[in-house]
Amino acid sequence: MGSCSGRCTLLALCTLQLVTILERQVFDFLGYQWAPILANFVHSVVVILGLFGTIQYRPRYIMVYVVWAAVWVTWNVFIICFYLEVGGLSRDSGLLTFNLSRHRSWWQEHGPGCLHEGASPAGLRPLHGQALVSSTGCSLEPGHVEALHSSLQILVALLGFVYSCYVVSMLMEEEDSCLRK
Repeated sequence: MGSCSGRCTLLALCTLQLVTILERQVFDFLGYQWAPILANFVHSVVVILGLFGTIQYRPRYIMVYVVWAAVWVTWNVFIICFYLEVGGLSRDSGLLTFNLSRHRSWWQEHGPGCLHEGASPAGLRPLHGQALVSSTGCSLEPGHVEALHSSLQILVALLGFVYSCYVVSMLMEEEDSCLRK
């Protein structure tokens, strides 16, 4: 019975991860953030693999999810450091766009409660229909919005890590008891 409740919780956590990553993927596409788009895609695939492993009682697939959860937490810690400009990182660098464009986070240009001022550099026109604007007076700093997104991802990934370890241990224990009979 314990395995079923753990499996159900893991299924709910994986579903929550898919919903939150879809929301994050949309905003990363709007901001042309190519590194996060790729990371989000890989994360979606691994979470689906974890869902499949949980539904089909496949501990190896769940272990792939466990390893990825640790990588995912590390990635999101980097994103938090990047947007809060910790350790010499600058959110104005082209690191997340692979230096392919001058775009920034969608939240940087459309943050909640922000007043927008046109900030078109001399001789440069907007790229891909998106104007480069300067935002002031935001009710929530755009870097903090990104950090909050990453914090939510870390929280759900850590819970998924714990429950997936529990489910794997329960599945292995059931497998061992079946072999002994």
